[in-house]
Amino acid sequence: MTETTNTSQPKQEFERVLDASDTKVAEFKKSHTLLEHIQHILHNNPTLVPVIVLLISLGAFGIIAGERFFTAFNLSLIMQQVSIIGILAAAQSLIIITAGIDLSVAAIMILMSVIMGNLAVNMGVPAPIAIIVGFIGGALAGMMNGLLITKVKLPPFITTLGTWSIFFALNLWLSGAQSIRSQDIDANAPILKFFGSAINIGSARITFGVILTVIVFVVLWYMLNKTAWGRHVYAIGDDMEAAEMAGIRTERTLVSVYMLAGFVCALAGWAAIGRVGSISPQSFYEGNLQSITAVVIGGIS
Repeated sequence: MTETTNTSQPKQEFERVLDASDTKVAEFKKSHTLLEHIQHILHNNPTLVPVIVLLISLGAFGIIAGERFFTAFNLSLIMQQVSIIGILAAAQSLIIITAGIDLSVAAIMILMSVIMGNLAVNMGVPAPIAIIVGFIGGALAGMMNGLLITKVKLPPFITTLGTWSIFFALNLWLSGAQSIRSQDIDANAPILKFFGSAINIGSARITFGVILTVIVFVVLWYMLNKTAWGRHVYAIGDDMEAAEMAGIRTERTLVSVYMLAGFVCALAGWAAIGRVGSISPQSFYEGNLQSITAVVIGGIS
């Protein structure tokens, strides 16, 4: 028998270095400061920045103006003043999310309020029917914008600038450039002023128009964030060609966005009657600029 002897080979230099090295797993621990946590939150939620700036501005103005600025009555009055522009801004937000812009939102709102008033007050049509006609008219006005953009391939800015002129001219023609008085509305169609009614909570006076604004915000938030339609809207705003290649019917979705925006504008027109107390063809003339400003400051792009 032959005996086999196992001889160990001498270790090479790199093996000896490895044997002497630390075998622990690398750990990366870093304690974040409060400022770093805030920066991380603001980076993930950029829309919080204008909210924080607004709150700081309110606080500074309240300190300068005195303690009466923060009374419940005064704050509820501010909510009443911004309620109509808030609804218009909700409609404008839908359009801007799709990378468009709508310069006709205020014109649609005023035109639909004039149509509701003429039908219910001057022509004797039952007020509920007049309101429904106004809603349909708002949706049709929005559909007109959407079809011009999707079928004729006109830019949203040019399209809505042109329809703004059309709707405003119709408004002056239908109203005769005259207002419908509050007394006539009370006598013939008091429901048109429903959103001007209020409930008192302590010293605060909350109108139904303010409540409507909150409801519109919540409903649109749900539609945009919890439905397939909302995801399609965001996809169109990010990249329309990519959305179309992914199987989204972009033109139909875009028309539906403009129709919904027109419906919301008509809803704002009904609320505006209660807010103003009458129907004026000149009211909220600067609503377009104010709604765009609200959307931009709010962080929607």
